[in-house]
Amino acid sequence: MNFTRWSARLPGTQRRAARDDRSPVPAARAEYAQADTGSGPPGGDPGGPGNRPTGPALEDLSARDILSRLPALVALVHGPDHCITYVNDAYTAAFGPRPLDVPAAEAMPELTELSLLPLMDQVLRSGTPRTVKSRKAGSGNSYTVTCTPVRHEKGKGHEGGVLVYAADVTDHAEAAERLRTSESRHRKTAVTLQRSLLPQELEQPDDLRIAATYQPGGTDAAVGGDWYDVITLGAGRTALVIGDVMGRGVRAAAVMGQLRTAVRAYARLDLPPHEVLQLLDGLAAEIDASQIATCAYAVHDPNEGLLVYSSAGHLPILVRDEDGTVHRAEDPTGPPLGTGGWIHTSGTIALPPGSTAVLYTDGLVERRSEDIDEGVASLERALSGAKGSPQVVCDRLMRSLNITAEHDDDVAVLVVQHPARTGATAELFHNASLDLLGGIEAAPRARAFATGVLTSWRFPMELCELGVLAAGELVANSLQHGTPPMRLALRRTDRRLIIEVTDGDDHLPRRRRAEPGDEAGRGISIVESIATSWGSRRTPGGGKAVWCEFALPQ
Repeated sequence: MNFTRWSARLPGTQRRAARDDRSPVPAARAEYAQADTGSGPPGGDPGGPGNRPTGPALEDLSARDILSRLPALVALVHGPDHCITYVNDAYTAAFGPRPLDVPAAEAMPELTELSLLPLMDQVLRSGTPRTVKSRKAGSGNSYTVTCTPVRHEKGKGHEGGVLVYAADVTDHAEAAERLRTSESRHRKTAVTLQRSLLPQELEQPDDLRIAATYQPGGTDAAVGGDWYDVITLGAGRTALVIGDVMGRGVRAAAVMGQLRTAVRAYARLDLPPHEVLQLLDGLAAEIDASQIATCAYAVHDPNEGLLVYSSAGHLPILVRDEDGTVHRAEDPTGPPLGTGGWIHTSGTIALPPGSTAVLYTDGLVERRSEDIDEGVASLERALSGAKGSPQVVCDRLMRSLNITAEHDDDVAVLVVQHPARTGATAELFHNASLDLLGGIEAAPRARAFATGVLTSWRFPMELCELGVLAAGELVANSLQHGTPPMRLALRRTDRRLIIEVTDGDDHLPRRRRAEPGDEAGRGISIVESIATSWGSRRTPGGGKAVWCEFALPQ
């Protein structure tokens, strides 16, 4: 095969210089003229530029010699059928010898494995080189392939062709695959760590239906600091928490884990929301003063139909009424946790039956191209039309705000529904209360009231007797150690019976050991022994509430 009839140009190379003197640089022309004649400057050095040996010109080299010595795989085909004209030694070593003047589709199956035949058609038609990277052949090796159009000299009657130049990049491809696998493994580990710091299963209170969604941000292996939690406080009350430690990485996740654990511990004290954040503020400064964290803490009381909340630099809670109207809990909002020197306060927002509350982190609504208030407004519009179960609402909000796997920030969403119950379901939820004026008749009145109410709720006789005993002991304890006004409240849900007594004294009771000769001091011990659980808390207006619960038989 006469290769002088073909002119191939690999990407990044220059065309061969013309034989006639057309160099645009005069100095270059003069130097080459001296080299050809062997002349130099008068009296010049024999070893000077004019006497140095010159290399062979490109046209004096054999194309077949050059291509055969290349370590890359080279094949030359011609015509629309890509008939094989030439393959070099490296190509033969990789795929075996190939017959000449046979279509590549028949004799070169490796080109089909690399999906190169359509590309070669395109190169032949357009006359433009094309390159594909890291194509894997059936042998398992990976190649980066450049297909370059080859044009024949005019008047020779030959068809155009394609020069296939393939470099073996198996090592690079395997290294890149190992890197991708390592990054994927690290990210999976990071996400697993993040999720392990979040609740594995949300508590489901009697009066609320709750769902949460967490979406890690980006594709890197850095963990985030978003968290949420649901904590049952007893007596039907529920604490809802959402927070965000700014930044990403192990440090942010570690701070988040410590804050979440601390919130659960403080919540067990049954303190008002602003007092919980006050304690958390001091702890955050001790953990890491350089980490900024926001948090919203809210408590739902089914007897009042309110959400009492406090916020440390966090975005406002949104509440959707049954008719679709969305309310924003604007105030009060204090600075982020760890700043110190700020007195947090609590606010309230109604959460009546049929309403839905949404707590979220800034990743849901914050965009670089718009103000965060616009993002919150978008969330309000999405929430106004979001119906269904809490998990369905979570998913719809994520879709409405275009949260995908490629989203660059962590997102946590907590959806809380206070369902409106009717029919047979509503019959499982009842409330009854009695104001006690004090005096020796208060305890008998309380026992008689509890007997009548529990009987009307059709509880088993044994549970009625235990409930009346617990109500009598709590009222007697309040009469002895508390101050008016006093109130006995009974509440039943589909899972438990709750008995609560409130009075005007803020000293919380505690269990103590009564001596054999003591006439008092056994009330709380009796309640603890017969009830499923008990507890006490200070009420916002001053005073205290002491409660106990009985789990209902299923």
